[in-house]
Amino acid sequence: MTRALQSGARSGSTIIGPGDDAAVVAMPDGRVVASTDLLIENRHFRRDWSTANDVGRKAAARNLADIVAMGASPTSLLVGLAAPGTLELTWVDGLVAGFAEECGQVGAAVVGGDVSAAESIILSVTALGDLQGREPVLLSGARAGHVVAVCGRLGWAAAGFAVLSRGFRSPVQVVNAHRRPEPPYAQGPKAAELGATSMTDVSDGLIADLGHIATASGVRIDLRGEALAPTAKLRDVASALNVDPMTWVLTGGDDYSLVATFSNFASVPSGWTAIGLVREGEGVRVDGLRWSDGGHEHFK
Repeated sequence: MTRALQSGARSGSTIIGPGDDAAVVAMPDGRVVASTDLLIENRHFRRDWSTANDVGRKAAARNLADIVAMGASPTSLLVGLAAPGTLELTWVDGLVAGFAEECGQVGAAVVGGDVSAAESIILSVTALGDLQGREPVLLSGARAGHVVAVCGRLGWAAAGFAVLSRGFRSPVQVVNAHRRPEPPYAQGPKAAELGATSMTDVSDGLIADLGHIATASGVRIDLRGEALAPTAKLRDVASALNVDPMTWVLTGGDDYSLVATFSNFASVPSGWTAIGLVREGEGVRVDGLRWSDGGHEHFK
């Protein structure tokens, strides 16, 4: 894996990449935004559902989305891989290629990492980002009267997971949403520049992640169900599986869309959809009601 990384592309911020004891990365802003994540085989991905390239892209996307949700621009990834000795080298090559392809979308690069033996595949990914002079957008900045808006897909990855769990492999567009999320990377720094008051990526589900903003900001968030109406594709899949598609939209994770608050409707950027308002109080409501299932909990 180290040899593959050494031959890979480097970002403009990479001063010293893979090969030495540690990487050296330029951060002109003087501040480093950092996030880390774990992916464990058969919990976060399955090799019979996803290719090695899919796994690499998803592992990168999960972390890159955290960086842009702070309003920063991703620069680098550090990747730790633990795997059985029987794992094919071609699978590792595909994994590395997936990381490189996803990082290439934001001008970042894998600058180092480590490998170890384990009974199953475990990935540890750390992402670094540069604020480029912007202030970080925190969870705690939402205030009563602010507008809640989202950018990106909601419920698609959860629908894809449901399809795969039933033993199906289509519709491909929905299944691929689970295999390879498509975070709206450029919109994070853009929202920060245009005055987002709070922001996060939707990893555990819209209600769960907005719940973090509500708690950190000491506010209540009211969502309009009409603004979150599932697409025709999700409705079709849900009908076939006898599921309420709003469950996917409101509680499904792994889409890594961005949700943020803005001071008023006029400040919501193009490409974003207003879905609710911030009010005095606590928690998250949909059309005034609590949703029965708030989303993913790691130790639930």
